[in-house]
Parts: sequence; C-alpha cells; structure tokens
Amino acid sequence: MIEFDSLEKGQVIGSHTVQVNRADLVRYAGASGDFNPIHWNERFAKEVELPSVIAHGMFTMGSVIDLVSQWVGNPGAIIDYQTRFTKPVVVEDPEGSNPSEHEGTTISVEGKVGALDAEARTARIDLAVSADGAKVLLKCQAVVQL
Repeated sequence: MIEFDSLEKGQVIGSHTVQVNRADLVRYAGASGDFNPIHWNERFAKEVELPSVIAHGMFTMGSVIDLVSQWVGNPGAIIDYQTRFTKPVVVEDPEGSNPSEHEGTTISVEGKVGALDAEARTARIDLAVSADGAKVLLKCQAVVQL
C-alpha cells in the first residue's frame, strides 16, 4: 500500500511497455463492440487518410492506466483519469504467417507524481505515453485517493 506521506512531487512511480498487434485490436473490438474498420481494415484506414490501422483510443487509455493501478494496488483508488489524444497508435500489418505472434507496436508509459493535495490526500500522477517514439497522449493524468 502506498503511503501518502512518502510521496514527493516529481517522484517516478514506474514505467512499463505494452505490445499491441492487430490480433489484440480484433479481440478488443469484439469485447467493446467497436468494429470501426479503421481498427482492422488497412485499405479502409488508408482511404480515410490514416497511415494504417490504428488502435482504439479506449484500448490505449486502458493499457496506460494499468501502470497506476498496479502502483497504487487498488484500481478503485483512481478517482479521476483523463487525457488528450494527440496521435494515433499505428499498428502495422504483421509479417509472417501467424499475426498473433507478431510483436506489433510498443506503447511506452512512465508515471510521475505531478501534484499532491495534503488536505484531500490525493496524488495526481502524470503519465508520459509514446508509441514507437512518438507522443500519442498529452496531459494524461490520473488522480489517486490515498
């Protein structure tokens, strides 16, 4: 359990990477009901001027917040979460015969304590999120109640 009094502004809470491939996007589409062809059909994605198939925004957000959830040890302690989408997470066509084995695109996440509120005993965690070197989320922040 994280103790509020042990936190300092600027403190790194951790980092992790998420691998996403097209098979992940198909599974997410089935679970979420979001079958927009920009998430699975490369021809369609390019026709609407995207570079290729892109990951669902909510897939990206859900993958990113896991860092905070693991750090705090209780997903229910996250009382607010928001971000701005700046660039799509492009997921290129896999090479080889088994697309589910393709490593895909790497989403990198690092979290730092951005602000502390001693009265409310909350910590704002600022997340830096990039995919294959490009920032894909800005002002990605979670507020945790401790």
